[in-house]
Amino acid sequence: MKKLSRTEALKEIGDFFSEIKSKTPKEVKKIKSLAMSFNIPLKEKRKAFCKKCLSPYTNPKTRIKEGIKSTTCEKCGFVSRWKVK
Repeated sequence: MKKLSRTEALKEIGDFFSEIKSKTPKEVKKIKSLAMSFNIPLKEKRKAFCKKCLSPYTNPKTRIKEGIKSTTCEKCGFVSRWKVK
């Protein structure tokens, strides 16, 4: 893989997340490490895949209760929780 600049890395990360539904956990791990190496925060994009198994959410079970959004992964069953603003 060739050496990327920060702007090229930002563009590659944006392209990746525009079509994340068809990606594998291995590709998600690669993009996540690319973002970490350039110190690029994923912000809201990190909610598009499971924190534990890194598989993209295709049809997750989502609940909002008492200001907490809970998303259950359909592959591993891990529950991710975030505060709702």
